[in-house]
Amino acid sequence: MPVQTQFVVPQFLDVEDKIFGPITARQFVILLVATLVLFVAYKLADTTLFIFLLALLGGGSLIIAFVKINGQPFHYFLLNIIQTVRRPSLRIWNKVYDKADLTRLREEAKVIVPEAVKPIARYSYSRIRDLSLTVNTGGYYQPEE
Repeated sequence: MPVQTQFVVPQFLDVEDKIFGPITARQFVILLVATLVLFVAYKLADTTLFIFLLALLGGGSLIIAFVKINGQPFHYFLLNIIQTVRRPSLRIWNKVYDKADLTRLREEAKVIVPEAVKPIARYSYSRIRDLSLTVNTGGYYQPEE
């Protein structure tokens, strides 16, 4: 009797590890960096600039940390947008030939002459009907020849 081996198949590969309650390590690092930058801005900037940076950096870091689009984190969505803008998938061929190129291409073009085509044997309707009856009856029908 052969020995059966069981293997543990990992599940939930797309779920990130949680470190503090519902916050993952990626979210924690994003929020930590944003908090440090905002702390430096609080110490160095005046109140109006700090409030502006708080709204801009704080809101941006919250969006990047917690928002998912189509089940993917927001930073993957941003990377896909950047790749699409830098390298569009629509490519248009717009080759323009001048008169000299066209005449040179015409002279270089070789004319390919096809070989003579053998005529296909045509069967009459009655021959096709006889063959069909032979196949349908399993060979019992024998046409008169």
